[in-house]
Amino acid sequence: MSSSSFILYVDAQFSSPYAMSVFVTLREKGLPCDLKTLNLAAQENHKASFAAVSLTQRVPTLVHDDFSLSESSAISEYLDELFPEPPVYPREPRDRARARQIQAWLRSDLIPIREERSTEVVFYKPTEAPLSAEARASAEKLFAAASALLPTNALNLFGEWCIADTDLALMLNRLVLNGDPVPERLVAYARHQWQRPSVQLWVNHERPM
Repeated sequence: MSSSSFILYVDAQFSSPYAMSVFVTLREKGLPCDLKTLNLAAQENHKASFAAVSLTQRVPTLVHDDFSLSESSAISEYLDELFPEPPVYPREPRDRARARQIQAWLRSDLIPIREERSTEVVFYKPTEAPLSAEARASAEKLFAAASALLPTNALNLFGEWCIADTDLALMLNRLVLNGDPVPERLVAYARHQWQRPSVQLWVNHERPM
């Protein structure tokens, strides 16, 4: 365990999937950190005090001693290089590259799902609004990719758990936890990943109304 000092800035609602991803990385590696919350609705992330810490003025931002870094996958990769045991990325280079591809894809694509099934349906309550045609098309794209990536009868993408499993499960759970139709194999995968202790620590955070 490191004696270094970590501060992790997250959203006050504990609903950011990207803050969750970094939190899980820290917990998996046994790295203690102080959590500091920002009210994004009140634009606290744009205050000068936070801008002096975070170049992008976004959460999550990790402060490690005298170094600060934002963007969740960059933070997880940094922590995995600095503290390689236990790993949160696959050891095999092609699997590791694929895990990073999955993370980048989930952060840049599938926008209709992210808009119509925000993480409020995951961490607060479901919505009764039906998916639009665009969101249904994005869901089918998600299902096709996840089914191709996940080996038959497997509950992890690459044999052993990695941080991309948490990120993919979160995207699927936007639909699963809202009661939208999802292939049963992917439902089983998402539910299994959701029970990981590090994930449950985030899920069970007390949240403001």
